[in-house]
Amino acid sequence: MSTPYPFTAVVGQSDLRLALLLNAVSPAVGGVLVRGEKGTAKSTAVRALSALLPQVDVVSGCRFSCAPATPDPACPDGPHESGPGGARPARMVELPVGASEDRLVGSLDIERALAEGVKAFEPGLLADAHRGILYVDEVNLLHDHLIDLLLDAAAMGASYVEREGVSVRHAARFLLVGTMNPEEGELRPQLLDRFGLTVEVAASREPAQRVEVVRRRLAYEDDPAGFATRWAGDEHEVRARVVAARALLPKVSLGDNALLQIAAACAGFEVDGMRADIVMARTATALAAWAGRTEVRKEDVRQAALLALPHRRRRNPFDAPGIDEDLLDRILDGFPDEEPEPEPEPEPGPGTEGPEDDGPGDGGPDGGGGLPPQGGEPQDPGPSAETPETPGTPEAGEAPAEAPQPSAQEAGGPEQAAVRAAEPFRTRMLSVPGLGEGASGRRSRARTAHGRTTGAQRPRGHLTKLHLTATIQAAAPHQRARGRDGRGLVIRKDDLRQATREGREGNLVLFVVDASGSMAARQRMSAVKGAVLSLLLDAYQRRDKVGLITFRGASAELALPPTSSVDAAAARLEQLPTGGRTPLAAGLLKAHEVLRIERLRDPSRRPLLVVVTDGRATSAGNAGGRTDSSPRELAGHSARLLQAGGVASVVVDCESGPVRLGLAGVLARDLGGPSVTLDGLRADSLAGLVKNVRTAVASTASPNSSNRRAA
Repeated sequence: MSTPYPFTAVVGQSDLRLALLLNAVSPAVGGVLVRGEKGTAKSTAVRALSALLPQVDVVSGCRFSCAPATPDPACPDGPHESGPGGARPARMVELPVGASEDRLVGSLDIERALAEGVKAFEPGLLADAHRGILYVDEVNLLHDHLIDLLLDAAAMGASYVEREGVSVRHAARFLLVGTMNPEEGELRPQLLDRFGLTVEVAASREPAQRVEVVRRRLAYEDDPAGFATRWAGDEHEVRARVVAARALLPKVSLGDNALLQIAAACAGFEVDGMRADIVMARTATALAAWAGRTEVRKEDVRQAALLALPHRRRRNPFDAPGIDEDLLDRILDGFPDEEPEPEPEPEPGPGTEGPEDDGPGDGGPDGGGGLPPQGGEPQDPGPSAETPETPGTPEAGEAPAEAPQPSAQEAGGPEQAAVRAAEPFRTRMLSVPGLGEGASGRRSRARTAHGRTTGAQRPRGHLTKLHLTATIQAAAPHQRARGRDGRGLVIRKDDLRQATREGREGNLVLFVVDASGSMAARQRMSAVKGAVLSLLLDAYQRRDKVGLITFRGASAELALPPTSSVDAAAARLEQLPTGGRTPLAAGLLKAHEVLRIERLRDPSRRPLLVVVTDGRATSAGNAGGRTDSSPRELAGHSARLLQAGGVASVVVDCESGPVRLGLAGVLARDLGGPSVTLDGLRADSLAGLVKNVRTAVASTASPNSSNRRAA
């Protein structure tokens, strides 16, 4: 077994370390969600925490870690006789993102069921994590069906397994710790709320601290055991402090004044439900115990709010977590202290908690965690802060008239500032026709590893989901010939049957947005952005990957490579400038190239192309360098290229005004998909669009088939 990196050797990240230690003191706080960029010691700190937890008393031989003093009466391994039991270190169980449902909750022991004819339950990771830590790295990438199971277990403190003739219930109370990179997508609100605390982490910008990180990491990699030995004393001190805080925790008094402060903070920030109040109360109590006090003070409430409220204030997926510390201070300043300010307590050394000792930039990007801002004084902005001169006054000899004009002419005019998106609205579902086999989601029909069982088939490759009934039916006629003489069935490999299930998949929704001068009217572009923002919100709810291509001037740009982070797409959309000519063909060819690459990376994820344009094409741009065709002909050729690749497409027609050319409809026919106006994109006007997508694809294969069906 490799030597883990010591918890006390982590440099900086004071908020992260404090949140983890508070959960070690009081597991009832509810776990930690660690958000931050890659390479910020998120996983290192979490994996090191288990070494600081006190040992767990368990019933000897119990697979479900029952406590000897209070064994679970419904334990599958019970009933347990009273006795001293044994002790073992607290476990940290890692849940892989790609784990199966059976691996998480447990399942029927198929080997014993088939060989011995008995029902035997094989525990899963939830049973292993009971009274310990359940750690999910990249928790935002976890499949929906696993998230549902985690939600159930976290809410009830138990895992219920009802499947394949097995009915089992066992305790599953664990400290849930998740790490994630927000660039890869956000969590569902239900799971987000299940994390008691959240912490934002970022790499320090202080050279001295970065040097110390590198120095310690290299020393650990050269000699892990020796490095751990050098930090053993500090680890022992923190472990002893956790034990002492746990013992003190029941004696901590949470007075009415502190409760009113907690309630006022939650009400002032308009958080949903009452879980935030409860988590703040538990966190403030743990903070007092960690500090060695028996009463909760205002600073404990403030620190608890900074850890428990940021992720509960989001109103939509595009809101970044955060909390207004000035507002928090104004709320808490309305409550008097219950007693005079005590003398400051001595700072803990680097071997205990040490969050205040780590120098500048320890906390998240906002300095969260209640620590005062650390770092130098604000720098004088200097001359660069002065109003810049107008762009029309270059230095002498720079050819002011000729140099910028070709670029502006190619762009079709000067770039216009970005406009804000209109208010998003609810859209109806767009789906890809047919039956896919992509990642779990909520958009298109697909064969999935979960969902409703639709039949059975011989396994293709490794058996992943046994259809028990079909397997027994395949083996039953051959039992006499195989010489069966006992209770168990004689099963051979050819008898095994794979369950086929149908559910929903997530798709790659690739937006191709016209940002040319013809779209530059402020009111019009605002409506376009509002429509795309609405579709992005729909993609978030349906667990899709999204990508964003924009075209204007002389070329098309991949503004956002395909990602699960729809809030990143929303941010790029908000900053999108407009102006210039319309290289429609370049935008479509860029989409073809992006989809080709994504098909190689993830061949099972089917794409849905959403082209947002008025259909005009006034520039060939960089569409393959062809000069023998008009821009409109090039656009038609590029669209038919996508259609030939089987890409499901929808054109959002942005043309407005009394005179309409209908060019978006021509583009839609070339793409083999439907066209819908901006007004028709709303949920109450989009009833037939899904059927129209299927109809358009069908009409491509059968030109004489009717395209008119009832919505």
